[in-house]
Amino acid sequence: MAKFLLWCILLVICWPLALLALVAYPFVWLLLLPFRIVGIAVGGVLELVSAIIFLPVRMVRAI
Repeated sequence: MAKFLLWCILLVICWPLALLALVAYPFVWLLLLPFRIVGIAVGGVLELVSAIIFLPVRMVRAI
């Protein structure tokens, strides 16, 4: 909703730039999609490493 309101304000202030943003947004989204996928994969690997490192601590706490 906030993005839409900002776009409406931009449309009132400078309509050519707003139309350019409207056309360019899908291309930018497609360009950034691989980086999001890599970010999700790296986050998952870091969570796995963290779980493996903290496993002995969790086992000691369970005793």
